[in-house]
Amino acid sequence: MTTKTLLRAAAAATLAFSALAAHASGWPTKPITLVVGYTAGGSVDLVARTVAPELGKRLGQSVVIENLGGAGGTIGASKVVKAEADGYTLLLGSGSEVSIARLTNPAVRYDGEKDLTPITFVGTQPMVLVGKTALPAKNAAELIELAKAQPGKLSYASSGVGTPLNLAGELIKQQGHVNITHVPYKGASAMATDLLGGQIDLAVMVLSSALPHIQAGRVKAYGVTEAKRSGVAPMCRRSRKRPRSRASTWACGSA
Repeated sequence: MTTKTLLRAAAAATLAFSALAAHASGWPTKPITLVVGYTAGGSVDLVARTVAPELGKRLGQSVVIENLGGAGGTIGASKVVKAEADGYTLLLGSGSEVSIARLTNPAVRYDGEKDLTPITFVGTQPMVLVGKTALPAKNAAELIELAKAQPGKLSYASSGVGTPLNLAGELIKQQGHVNITHVPYKGASAMATDLLGGQIDLAVMVLSSALPHIQAGRVKAYGVTEAKRSGVAPMCRRSRKRPRSRASTWACGSA
């Protein structure tokens, strides 16, 4: 399976629960746990904190969010798979831990598409390549040239090995024929902190996590994983031009 194929599942959030859930009469009769496989403050966590209150109102029970960050979301997903199949342990999952993890990580023992039952599709959003303000590159083409001039020196962060953010970063490297060191993190908050502090050079982030920093001018944006301008970040788009480097299709008009 190619990197592009895997990326099709990127950034999609799905509400799911352990397979074969037996809904007893009168369900639910107690609080429900909504597991998020990432640290607080990240994009999936923000969605969960938006969904949970309304879900609780409709079900007539409180919905408690439990953050279990690490291993690209698979720690949280594993807990839901192993939980009693009674509908009281839900997962707000992304394409990473539900579909991609078992294809990229032999340590993952569950099959998200068989061991989890989907409830509803919550939403999707693009990823964005951002860099620290100290980088001299003003656009994606210049960034690729900079990386070629110092192979292995630049670093980029993602939310973990095998996650959509990691795969997007590797696709950029592959298309640009560059060597950029990958630094995995447990969540977006730590990634943003180190990027703003200059400890890492670049990061592939979900747009909602990166947008406040882009708008405040705290990071440089090089492009989003969309073929057209983003409605919430119109300054960023993938260029339709045919530049010298294929990876230069990652472009951002404001950079």
